Amino acid sequence: MNAHTSIRTDLTVREAVGEDVRIDAFVRAHPAATPFHLPAWSRAVEAGCGQRARFLIAERAGEIVGFLPLTEMRSPLFGKALVSVGFAVDGGVLGEGVEPLATAARAMAYPSIELRGGPAPIGWTVESDTYLGFSRPLAADEEAELLAIPRKQRAEVRKALANDLQVVTGTSELAAEHYRIYAESVRNLGTPVFPKRLFREVLATMDADILTVRHKGRAVASVLSLYFKGTVYPFWGGGTEAARALRANDRMYFALMSHARARGCTRFDFGRSKVGTGPAAFKKNWGFNGIPLTYARWSSGPARDVNPLNPKYALMVRTWKKLPLPIATLVGPWISRGLG
Repeated sequence: MNAHTSIRTDLTVREAVGEDVRIDAFVRAHPAATPFHLPAWSRAVEAGCGQRARFLIAERAGEIVGFLPLTEMRSPLFGKALVSVGFAVDGGVLGEGVEPLATAARAMAYPSIELRGGPAPIGWTVESDTYLGFSRPLAADEEAELLAIPRKQRAEVRKALANDLQVVTGTSELAAEHYRIYAESVRNLGTPVFPKRLFREVLATMDADILTVRHKGRAVASVLSLYFKGTVYPFWGGGTEAARALRANDRMYFALMSHARARGCTRFDFGRSKVGTGPAAFKKNWGFNGIPLTYARWSSGPARDVNPLNPKYALMVRTWKKLPLPIATLVGPWISRGLG
């Protein structure tokens, strides 16, 4: 869809090609934007997973007033869909032109469209009972942060702080170590790991870094975080089997709060978790209240459903947990690149 489509006399919607810099400026200036709206995120997904990025913009008098980033998800296992935006927890329409942008997305002739956050177009299926988002302000200093954590979890953090653990931060120099830990962590959850290149592209093109916790020189927990408008987003994190006894994950997230505060952040976004799951309970124990996330979906037939809690994937999840780590790490990226 390259031609302009008139919606009103003062608003046009079109597909933007080669305008990433212009779109980036609009996203950074918009108060509701997330790092997943940035063109750099979509380009990292495109380069790392081979899923094409397409950008729809709404303009008035030549100025961008609305934006819808889309990822063309294509998978022999999970089908085809347009997702806003691929491999992210947020996205959806940013700014004005919700209805014309949605109409333009439907004209791309995909069987299913998923909008993660943002306003829902009229008539689309709205889902707000599957995922919770967890976010709160950072405290003024470490002691205040400890007091902001509920008593039971605070005791766990104090035990973690007393353990013989070292914290290091960096970017590409920690990437291989982080990937090894993350791959083990998601294998244990029954989920295929994402391609290495996705992580490398995000580190290379976005404001992101890695925080790793080591015990006796060996990494046991690690998280790759995004930074955007004063908020830290711990996005890809996990720990080895040894991390639990060492309380390394507790040390990791508390250290990240301090690290983010030193970087000038004032808010900690713990990301999304499914309602009623262990990760949701873990975040609540840290003093984060879960807020329902609203996603919108349009489909011309059976909607794509890649939720791992879907009963049809139960056997796949159980089998994946039992795979030897080298095999899971080798095969996982081929599968996960189509999850989106």
